[in-house]
This record gives sequence, C-alpha cells and structure tokens, in this order.
Amino acid sequence: RKTTVEVNGIQKNVNIAYDDCVQSGYAACSPVTVKSGDRFIPTRAGSNWSINFHCANENCWSPNQNQRAKDASTDTGKDAVAYAALLRNELLGAGIETVPDPHTDDRRNTLVTQDTHSLFRVTRLCDLSVDGDSVTSVCWNERGSLVAVGTHKGFVQIWDAAGGRKLTSLEGHSARVGALAWNGEQLSSGSRDRVILQRDVRTPPPVERRLQGHRQEVCGLKWSPDHQHLASGGNDNKLLVWNSSSLLPVQQYSDHLAAVKAIAWSPHQHGLLASGGGTADRCLRFWNTLTGQALQSTDTGSQVCNLAWSKHANELVSTHGYSQNQILVWKYPSLTQVAKLTGHSYRVLYLAVSPDGEAIVTGAGDETLRFWNVFSKTRCTKESKSVLNLFTRIR
Repeated sequence: RKTTVEVNGIQKNVNIAYDDCVQSGYAACSPVTVKSGDRFIPTRAGSNWSINFHCANENCWSPNQNQRAKDASTDTGKDAVAYAALLRNELLGAGIETVPDPHTDDRRNTLVTQDTHSLFRVTRLCDLSVDGDSVTSVCWNERGSLVAVGTHKGFVQIWDAAGGRKLTSLEGHSARVGALAWNGEQLSSGSRDRVILQRDVRTPPPVERRLQGHRQEVCGLKWSPDHQHLASGGNDNKLLVWNSSSLLPVQQYSDHLAAVKAIAWSPHQHGLLASGGGTADRCLRFWNTLTGQALQSTDTGSQVCNLAWSKHANELVSTHGYSQNQILVWKYPSLTQVAKLTGHSYRVLYLAVSPDGEAIVTGAGDETLRFWNVFSKTRCTKESKSVLNLFTRIR
C-alpha cells in the first residue's frame, strides 16, 4: 500500500509492506489480511524481527552492505527507516518523532538510541538443562520484577529478572508444573499431580495451601482482577472457581467436552469469566460467577489454547490449535469476529499481552514468536504531528 508522508518538509511516497513475512527453517508465514486500518500488524518470525529492528543505522552494517545502501536511492532508504521506526512506535512505544537521513555520517541522527536498542536485547535468564530439567511454564508477577518458572520435575523457581539471579526454588509438586498465576505476593501453581499449591513467597519457608478438586492435570490458572477468586481448568474437562480462603471449590462448571486450558477474567464486568475447550470441544464459553450461570457459547472450529481480554475495549483474543492454528479477535457480547490472523503452522499454545494492553506475542510449535498489534487505546483528541504517526492517515 502507498501513502504520502512529509519527511523533513518534503512530501514522499511511502510503500507500506504489510505482508512482510520470511521463510524460516521451520515454517513459512502465510499472507495476512490487514483489517481495521492500523490495528493488525502482520506476523514477525523471531529471526525477521532481529533483522528488521535490531540495527537501523548503517554503522551496524558490513562494508558491502554500506556500499549497497549508499548506491540505493535516498527515497528508498528513508522509506525503510521510516517504516521500521513506525513499527517500533506502534508495537513498543519507542517514542521516535523524527526520521534521520539513513545515508548521513552524523551519528547524532542515528535511529537506534541506547534506550531503544535495549528494547530488542534478549537475555538468557536460566538454563535448566544442566540439572536435567526443563521449563514447563513461566509467569511474571504484577510488578514485573519477578519471574516464576515451573519445571518438568515439579519445582517452582522464583527469579529476579533484573538481577538475573534465582531467589528460591519451591518444592511440593510431584510432577510437571504447567500453570502459574500470581496474586500479589502469593503464587499459585497447578501440576500434573492434580494439585494446586498457593504459597506466599515472602515467608521462608512459604505458607502453603493445597487445593484439590481436579481429577487430572491442572492446565489453566487465572486470578480475578479483584484478587478474590481463582479459576482453574483441568484435563478432566472441569472449570473450577475457588475463593481466597476456602480449600474447596465454590463453583464447578462441567459443560466443556475437552481439557480447559484457556481461561480469562473480564476486566470490564465483575464476575465475568471466559473459558475455552480443547479439540473435542472447541467452544468458547462465558460464565457469570456471581450467580453461577452459563451465559453464552460459540463453536470456534478449533482447539482453544489461550484467551486474553483487551484492557481498553470489550473485546478478547483467542489462540487456537488443531486444525486452524489461528488467532481470533472477538467483540463481546455479540461474539462477532473482528479478525482472523494466521501465520503459525502449529498450535498457538502461548499468549502474552504487552503491559500497555495494545500488542500481543504468540508462540507455537513452529518455534517462532510473532508480534501483533490487536488492541488499540482510545485515540487522543490531539494527534501527534510526528511524521511517524502514519497509521492515523491510512484507512
């Protein structure tokens, strides 16, 4: 798609390449249909993300690449830099306001500052293979300073992400820990041993509560926004709701016909809970946990792996496995599909929402992470005059 932007007072035609996927060693990205203007940024394989975003100034290139860049036209170079900066702003909030000349030798105009450069650094926090173990779940605490790591051997490790050090390793489970959920300073863990453990990580050794209600592996855990109720899903096709003090579930839902891994509490309506079933069920269901009533359900056509609500609108995103491996965005309560996003070639088993609530990252068995801009904040009435605020002009 072409659009006209003003760069340093000069009108330029910019080619916006929405379908910017590359062939990786594991899977090929399929074309992505862009809908609703700026809402949906196409998939990005991990390697492609590094190539396109890690270094935008010519000082990071090899001599041959520098020569080719200088031989290229100025318009093409600026278009590429503008697009890279635009995506950084949209996905990561980099706050870039000006586009430097990509062929200048003035380092003051380099696009990648120290702050934005750090946004793309990948750090290895831990390696459990030295102990013959592996990571089976991860979860940030609400402050974003601690990471809980569940392992195949049944341990729960607490890591200081900034310091890169392990604070503690909690025992108690006899099988892999596949689900984790923080509630303030308390951490809930669900295991293949069918037990949910709740522990306060501030107390050595931590105070422990054992919740036993599932007959098979606990594969989903989510605390409600008011921190009062915990929802758990299991391979026994059950969805259970626990309060913060009882050792027995206060509610039990048995409508799903397959494992319940996908669970999400609505941040907009108190007591509204969404859940998704596995391959034999494929249904997205909604529950009023205040009354214990089932509200709505819809057949998604595929195994439901994850759910997440938007912080800014009454919408939610679901990721899927067999057989479509797609990502769907829904409006609630109409349950109309806003978009269907494709690109992963295996089950989309992992989903995380960015802190600002606008972007998501998905991970699948094709060994790629893909970034999507699916939820938009309410636009400010005073729009930025930056040349990189392109998407407000694209419709």
